[in-house]
Amino acid sequence: MMNPYVLIPLVTWSITVKGLALWYSARASQKAWFVAILVVNTIGILELVYIFLFRRKAQQR
Repeated sequence: MMNPYVLIPLVTWSITVKGLALWYSARASQKAWFVAILVVNTIGILELVYIFLFRRKAQQR
């Protein structure tokens, strides 16, 4: 079983970053990103890739 001192921050981090990425993708009407972020659980990696690499490109259009 995982240590709660590791598990609680990890879950908090994952939920926070996932929510932020889902918010940005929904506001930009990027349905494919929204579904991918919602379905794939990467502990924030996919979400950070979207936020820092693809969100800026979507805002420039």
